[in-house]
Amino acid sequence: MVRCPEGCDIVDPRTAKIEAVSRVPIWRKLGLAARIAGEQAGRSRMLKAVMNAASATARSFGNVLHQLWLEVTGVIFLVMALSFAGASFREYGKYHAGQTSAGRVGLAVFAAILFAWFGLSSFWRVRRKSQRP
Repeated sequence: MVRCPEGCDIVDPRTAKIEAVSRVPIWRKLGLAARIAGEQAGRSRMLKAVMNAASATARSFGNVLHQLWLEVTGVIFLVMALSFAGASFREYGKYHAGQTSAGRVGLAVFAAILFAWFGLSSFWRVRRKSQRP
């Protein structure tokens, strides 16, 4: 370092050429690149056609999977309803033999009816959904 006569410090000329570097976060750079790529892709008819085809295919598969879900849950509820119906008959036999109360019979009948309703309503929803245009 060289001292000037007035008492100020003079910096080496090689270090005086440092310029301020703009620091832009990487997420902003990635966002900008994604936006530009999206704009360019939006102009491509081929990409639009591929995206529309993928969307229609995904929507179709989603509808089929939802219908399958409703049918499977309907079958499970109907099987449970049959199980509760069998329990209702057993409890009714025990009730006539004086081994149980009417509340247990009523509870088993109620559960059988409730699960049968859930199972049937699931199949009705499938049918209603498949009849839509």
